[in-house]
Amino acid sequence: MFKKLFSKSSSTSNKPAASGKSAPSAKKHAGKGKSPAAKKPSHTNSNKSASTGKPKQNKAPAKKVEWDASSFKVAPAEGKIAYPDLDLNKDLLHSIFDLGFEYCTPIQAITLPHTLQGLDVIGKAQTGTGKTAAFLITAIDQVLASPIEERFLAEPRVLILAPTRELVHQIEQDAQELTKHTGLHCVALVGGEPQDKQRRLLDKAFTDILVATPGRLIDFVNQKAVFLDQVEILVLDEADRMLDMGFIPQVKQIVRSTPEREQRQTLLFSATFSYDVMNLAERWTVDATQFEIEPDRVATETVDQKFYMVADGDKLNFLVKLILNGGLGQTIIFTNRRDQTQRLYEKLSRKNINVGILSGEIPQAKRTKTLADFKSGKIQFLIGTDVVGRGIHIDGVTHVINFFLPQEPENYVHRIGRTGRAGATGQAISLIGEEDAYEVPALEKCLGHKIDMEHPPEF
Repeated sequence: MFKKLFSKSSSTSNKPAASGKSAPSAKKHAGKGKSPAAKKPSHTNSNKSASTGKPKQNKAPAKKVEWDASSFKVAPAEGKIAYPDLDLNKDLLHSIFDLGFEYCTPIQAITLPHTLQGLDVIGKAQTGTGKTAAFLITAIDQVLASPIEERFLAEPRVLILAPTRELVHQIEQDAQELTKHTGLHCVALVGGEPQDKQRRLLDKAFTDILVATPGRLIDFVNQKAVFLDQVEILVLDEADRMLDMGFIPQVKQIVRSTPEREQRQTLLFSATFSYDVMNLAERWTVDATQFEIEPDRVATETVDQKFYMVADGDKLNFLVKLILNGGLGQTIIFTNRRDQTQRLYEKLSRKNINVGILSGEIPQAKRTKTLADFKSGKIQFLIGTDVVGRGIHIDGVTHVINFFLPQEPENYVHRIGRTGRAGATGQAISLIGEEDAYEVPALEKCLGHKIDMEHPPEF
């Protein structure tokens, strides 16, 4: 799963900084605040944990696996930056080595030399470019470079905010992959799951990296089960999506609970740089360097795109014929709204089609099971809104069907990016009805070429 965040062949003309990186206690604003080890939480005494009031726990040191970093040899390649060239922590490098990856993706190559020095960054990158690994590598390396002796439970050093439960779990799983040799403790907080279970994870060990959706994190902060005054690195992933979903008031409350922007490192990533996103970035960062990575082509060459002219009233019948006779494999079917998703799910289920549903109103336990069944092949067809289109990595998706074109053309790119991954080929089929025709001009502008409409095949 994590392998999608890396590339063995990505190229860039940017080179890493020649000088060594500074530790978090000597960040860009050195001298303006105390080092993490010198700070004392004001909300509890030194003998109690922040989340439960229980005595502090002494975390047993993780057993180290002897590994020789010199065994991580990567052949020099023009225009590429190898991970061993970044002077990363040995245990972090060991995890990357175990994953079998060698070269940075473009977004990693241009941001890591800055973020590893503690600098704020605003990055524009589409899903699948490796941005998750970029901020995780930064956070893990910074934390390992500055260990803290006096600590409290439920006081994360790294806070990562993401808009959806699926994306939070994806980031947390990737963090587990990268920290497996470090002894760092990663916790995910999302709504729709039992709070007691999440509290136990917070109490299990000192929380180094906390990944959360805004709503559930607010719940824990208000309950004084999590304290954010010791956050050293704040990551806002898919800021534009959080804006679209109405989370910004909650995000603002969360950011106010962290140290002042001069006392933390802030990394903001977004697929688009709207006025609202840039306004927030200006308020939450200090002298941030802005980077933008656009794919060589907006739509990947590994995806065969088909646009069929189908009347709105004929879409369901054509979809059923396509499912029964089109030779489809693992397929995601996209709609724009929850009610459309539910209606389509009910109609296909009545026709005994092996279909699952994934949208915002579905309980988290059911969403998790549905996603697992789809990944395993138990479910062949998955109907969802754009919550499926961003941040979720599912191996083996052969087809994407747009039952309705998205109203935002960028979401089309995210949708079809669910197939044709890791060098595999895939097919994206869009059903263009009367209502969808209004979205075609904006999509053509986004794609950079005119869309070739076809009559649907006969089955």
